[in-house]
Amino acid sequence: MIPAILTDFDDTAAVQNVAEMLLHRFGDATWEGVRARFRAGELSLKDYQEITFNDIKADRETMQAYVKENASLRPHFGALHDLCRERNFPLAVVSLGLDFYIQAVLEQAGFPEVPLYCVNTRFTPGGITYYYHHSYPGESERGNSKGLIVDRYRQLGYHVIYVGDGRSDFEAAERADTVFAHSFLAEECRRQDIAFCPFSDFGDVLAAVREFPLAGASPE
Repeated sequence: MIPAILTDFDDTAAVQNVAEMLLHRFGDATWEGVRARFRAGELSLKDYQEITFNDIKADRETMQAYVKENASLRPHFGALHDLCRERNFPLAVVSLGLDFYIQAVLEQAGFPEVPLYCVNTRFTPGGITYYYHHSYPGESERGNSKGLIVDRYRQLGYHVIYVGDGRSDFEAAERADTVFAHSFLAEECRRQDIAFCPFSDFGDVLAAVREFPLAGASPE
């Protein structure tokens, strides 16, 4: 079976939580209060993100320049990328974060072609417009679903390896064939008796992917 490697971005593919880096640097003074409401369960991640980023006055280019200078990918991501490219294994970022900062980090690292399943944005004079193209039918108000992306790859016949850290990753971990987890996701997998491999960087993921045979054509 051919593996498909799907990874969360903030605090996983990226060393940092890049969204929070931007909010610390450019956000309104009230953003941490909004985050507290999200952590208390009063707001969805979608609402928290839209509220806090709508208060940012910096433009897209300014924020992209900032993350290019200050954010980085975890060790061995590049080696994993190269192996997947060599063997024709899909590698994609699955995030509830915003496209412009994820793209900036990947471009800076030299991987602009990595597919993204994330929140798409458009900067306008009136603020940021958000697009949720990866939500369940009729549920766009809930935002994107990582579990939906895992399901799509599994339906195509791939062995899905999922890498993540947060609450929003759990629905993906429930569906994936192999899970690499740290932080909250690791705790929740333990609590719900879901098997996972500990994650600190992409070295262990790379070793796991090397165990799969060379891919030919993608499964249909």
